[in-house]
Amino acid sequence: MSLIVQKFGGSSVADAESIKRVAKRIVESRKAGNDVIVVVSAMGDTTDELFDLASQVVPVPSGRELDMLLTAGERISMALLAMSIKSLGVDARSYTGSQAGMVTDAQHGAARIVEVSPRRVKEALDDGAVAIVAGFQGFNRGTGDITTLGRGGSDTTAVALAAALGAETCEIYTDVDGVFTADPRLVKFARKVNIVTCEEMLELAAAGAKVLDVRAVEYARRHGVTIHVRSSFNNNTGTLVVNPKDGESVEEAIITGVASDLSEAKITVVGVPDVPGKAAQIFTIVASANANIDMIVQNVSLASTGRTDISFTLKKSDAEDVLRALTFQQEEVGFESLQHDDQIGKLSVVGGGMRTNAGVSARLFTALFEAGINMEMISTSEIRISVVTRADTVAEAVRVVHTAFGLDGDEDAVVHGGTGR
Repeated sequence: MSLIVQKFGGSSVADAESIKRVAKRIVESRKAGNDVIVVVSAMGDTTDELFDLASQVVPVPSGRELDMLLTAGERISMALLAMSIKSLGVDARSYTGSQAGMVTDAQHGAARIVEVSPRRVKEALDDGAVAIVAGFQGFNRGTGDITTLGRGGSDTTAVALAAALGAETCEIYTDVDGVFTADPRLVKFARKVNIVTCEEMLELAAAGAKVLDVRAVEYARRHGVTIHVRSSFNNNTGTLVVNPKDGESVEEAIITGVASDLSEAKITVVGVPDVPGKAAQIFTIVASANANIDMIVQNVSLASTGRTDISFTLKKSDAEDVLRALTFQQEEVGFESLQHDDQIGKLSVVGGGMRTNAGVSARLFTALFEAGINMEMISTSEIRISVVTRADTVAEAVRVVHTAFGLDGDEDAVVHGGTGR
């Protein structure tokens, strides 16, 4: 008998019929002799609807009360799923994140898991029941308050439970058949990847691939959890996200996939005195606004002025706070002005084979040049190259780059519904 953790996203439990379909799949796994833990997200767009409702009541809701509101979504889906499973003759018990022992820090809206104590989940399994856990949520022991893990947090819940209980695999069910070489909503000939390393998946997720949350992949890499990304609409084998053991060889493609991200903005600090310490000042201010920086570019200073420009990208949602913080300390830093651009997009190519193959940058830049797409910023890692372009050119950029690296398949990629999570 194997222990399996199965996570179903919002698109997989979007309505009553979808919940009944998921229940049948879970019952099949249980009757095959497996112990099953299920992690569920809120139904469909419930979380977005709750966010919108809160914003209609108050412009800036308190973090504690917003977390209390948002966790209602998973309570609905987990209870309905338990009812459906029971109707098929298999016992099922639903648990909130706190009941399942998901202990987090006290950061509302973006809490991090610090401990998993799944005593009640184990008891349910010992009694032969399917344990259903609300994803995305936990609690803080110090305050006793409910917390949420942030967008994509249900993936992290599932991986954390798999790690804590030694599950054979963590199955992440979504509305596509696995991890693709590009978003199949943008590239109709995108191909499913059969196996990808955690390292590559981390880069893809950080670059905008929506199929897995970056924190879940990092948790899986740290704790040696194998993830199987599958469709909840069929029984096809999906994509395995693996941790190669020391000394184990995994043949890596030169380019595993192309990802895009339209969620970032660019801020340019204009006319910064080109003297030591100014960049440190600027990014200390940015850090004080709790913003995470992605890409940074500093221009060559003009000899006539002794000043330079520093540009960086960050989440659009963080831009207003950063602009306010920088403006407040403009005189102290000594820069001339700020520019804010929220019409940018990021394209990234990722592949472990980049380490040992030359010419990847040349092929990428040539493909964009031939398509008439201008690059505004460039950053790299060992296995990733990212470029910033205009937002309205990103979709075309993904398609031409995908073709340039020979990633196009022979058949249309299938998207069963939803957003890919």
